[in-house]
Order: sequence, then structure tokens, then C-alpha cells
Amino acid sequence: MLTALRTESTRLLHLTIIALQIFSVAQVIWWFIDQQTFAQQTSNQVKMLYSYNIVAAQKLADLGVAEGEVATLFPYTQFLDGRARLAEGTIEALENERRRHVNQYAWESGFFLLVLASCIAVLWRGLNNETNIRRRQDNFLAMVSHQFKTPLASLQLSIETMLIRGLSTERFQQLSQRMLGDLRRMENMVSKILDSARFDRGRVYLSKERLNLSEAVRHVTSNIEELALRENIKILIDVSPELEIFADPMAVDTVLRNLAENAIAAMVPTNNGSINLSAREVSGSIELEVRDTGIGFEPKQASKLFNKFFRIESHGGRDATGTGLGLFIVQRFMHFENGKIQAHSEGQGKGAVFTVTWRNSQGQVS
Repeated sequence: MLTALRTESTRLLHLTIIALQIFSVAQVIWWFIDQQTFAQQTSNQVKMLYSYNIVAAQKLADLGVAEGEVATLFPYTQFLDGRARLAEGTIEALENERRRHVNQYAWESGFFLLVLASCIAVLWRGLNNETNIRRRQDNFLAMVSHQFKTPLASLQLSIETMLIRGLSTERFQQLSQRMLGDLRRMENMVSKILDSARFDRGRVYLSKERLNLSEAVRHVTSNIEELALRENIKILIDVSPELEIFADPMAVDTVLRNLAENAIAAMVPTNNGSINLSAREVSGSIELEVRDTGIGFEPKQASKLFNKFFRIESHGGRDATGTGLGLFIVQRFMHFENGKIQAHSEGQGKGAVFTVTWRNSQGQVS
């Protein structure tokens, strides 16, 4: 409750600052218009004084005062054929001075308007980001609650069944396997949440060593074979046993596991399909492709897939039943490994390809 109040207070403060800045923008615009009007009025008044001076100078000349003395009294006056007139260039100099002041006001106003507009844009973008993050966090909490509730309910039902009824050995094994699956599901979600929290706190320590990529891939796929079989999904592996990478074992296992689970989630709505894991050496680096025949995604969403809490739910597919953290964790691990992760799809229903790139075992940079 206290956190919610602090968040609302911060949001109210931001909105107040934006309102004050908008008021300041209006004030600066009014200040410029007022200064421009004032400069024009002043210029007109000076021109009127000049005309009065010409009349006064002419009267003095008519009274017999020497033209030199009159010119001393009225510096901007000169005589031509006995007639008083405004000195040449006086009006041009007055207009130039007026334009100089107006331009000065314009530049100063423009600078302040630019600063204020930038501040408003930054704050407004921050508020939008905060709103989006809060919405995703709310969806995340609701989803996690649901995801935990389902296996917990399944565990409770299995345990009650085992306690109440006399079970055959086969039925006991079925319930035990279901319970283990529910526990693994909850453990997987907890691991993702903890990994995400570690990244947020910057507490990531990697110990890189030489790893056989083929062994790492087969270790991960062996843990998801049963799930893939239940969903009628084939797993195809084309990774040479000679390929080695220079990376942290835990990070590699997490990356491969999340990509494989992500691919399975993409094919659950279709109730069939295949996952193809293939690797090759490219310019001293090792590239692994995880290709699925699942629901895919729109090409413009490729970069958003790695955002925290981002989930594609339009067709109930990729990561729709996940935490929205799997691909975020993959991207962060590859960042700390100095590697790369890319996503590609031709569109909805056309499958997807995720490509990860590591240094090879000699530590060469891609």
C-alpha cells in the first residue's frame, strides 16, 4: 500500500511539473509576442519624435537660427536647399535596431521553448513508460498467480487422491510423474523470476570455460523430450560434436532451455510441429539456430520480444502461458557473454528462428 501511494505521489509530481512547464511555454510565447509588440510601438514613437524634431528644426531655421546650431540641437536633422529633413540612414538604423532586438528575443525564446519542450517530452515519455511497465507488471503478477495456482491445485488433487484411495502401482506412478512435472513447472518459473531479479540488481557473475555445444544442447533437450512428446512436437538436432564455445555453463544451459521452452510454447496452439536446433562455425564464432514451426510473430515485434514482461498473446501462443521473462533472460545472458541474440519470423503462423552467437573455445570475437 505504501509503495502504491509513493508511485501515485511520484506520478502526480510528474504531472504537476509537466503542467508548470506547459504554463512556462505559454508564458515564454506571450513574453516574445509582448516584446515584439513593445519594440514596434517604441519604433513608431521614435519615428513620431523624429517628425516633431523636423518641424521644430524648420521653425528655428525660419526664425533665422543658423543651420549648424539647429543641427546641433537636433542631431538626426539635416538641411537640403533650406528645408529641414531627417538625416539619411536614420530610419534604416532604427529598423535594424528593432530587428536586432526582435531577433534576440526570438533566439532566447526559442532556446527556452526547446529546453521546456524537451523536458516535457522526456517526462511524458517517462510517464508512458511507467504506465506500460506498471501494466506489464500487473499482468505479470496476475499471470504468475494463475501459473502457480494451477500446479498447486494439481499437486493438492494428486496428494488427496493418493491419501484417500488405494492406488495401483501404475496409477501411483502416473500421479508421481504429474506431481514432479508440476514441481518442475513451479521451479522453472521461480528460476526465471530470480534470474530477472539478479539482472535488475546487477548481480551476475559468469565463469567462462570451454564447453562442447553438442553436449549442452542434448542435455537441455533430454529434459524437455517428455513435454515435447506430449505436445506431439519433434525435436531435431544438427550440432557437430566438434563445436566448442567459450562461455559460462549455467548461462548456456539457461539460454538453451529458455529458447527450447519458448519454441515449444509457440507450437502448443497448433498441437504439432518441430524444433530444429542446428549450429555452425562462422568467422571464428559459433552460431546456433533454434527454428520452430509455431505461430511466429510480426517482423516489427522482433526487437520487443526481448523486453521484460513482453508477451505475444494475440493468438494465445508464444509465451502466452509463460512469464514474459524467458527471452529477456536470454538477451541479458548473451549480453554478459559478449554474444548476440536475434529473432526472425515471416509473420503470424510462419514459425520463427532465434539465432545465438558465442565466441568459440579460443575466445575469438565474432
